[in-house]
Amino acid sequence: MLEDRILLLRFKAGSEEALETIYRKYKNRLLGLACSMTHDGELAEDIVHDVFVSFAQSAHRMGLNGSLKGFLATCVVNRLRNVMKRRQREQALAAQQLRQADATARNREPWIRQNEAFDLLNETMMKLSDEQREVVLLHLKGEMTFRAISGELGVSINTVQSRYRYGLNKLRSLLNKEMNP
Repeated sequence: MLEDRILLLRFKAGSEEALETIYRKYKNRLLGLACSMTHDGELAEDIVHDVFVSFAQSAHRMGLNGSLKGFLATCVVNRLRNVMKRRQREQALAAQQLRQADATARNREPWIRQNEAFDLLNETMMKLSDEQREVVLLHLKGEMTFRAISGELGVSINTVQSRYRYGLNKLRSLLNKEMNP
């Protein structure tokens, strides 16, 4: 159209009035196009405004040979495609992060239960007498034999075995009370 060519020439020459006329002339058509593609009025308005901002910023390098209406419509469609692709990538990333968080939570659950059991065992161990706790820990954690513990503590092997047996029985009893209140 001749009118569009004249508006475009005036716009390239720096006429803000020409830009305003182009905006008023094509805004509603472009909004209709964007709304029909997105079914989202706010997004459609954002897209059309972004297209016109880019159009206004590119006046000095504009080399349009075809239809202004077609050019602006193509810009709207391309901008919409870019926005939709970005949203799809963001949604895919969010879904992936959600899956990873879920997997991490599932992987942590046994660890959390193990720590809770460890804490319970430590609390229960503190309820043993010092002598019983010492023998149980030296035998189970220190992997020492009763004979080695006997030599280390300077008590008979029978005393070590008794402390160990009484300590385990008390642990068993206390843990059963904790597990079955």
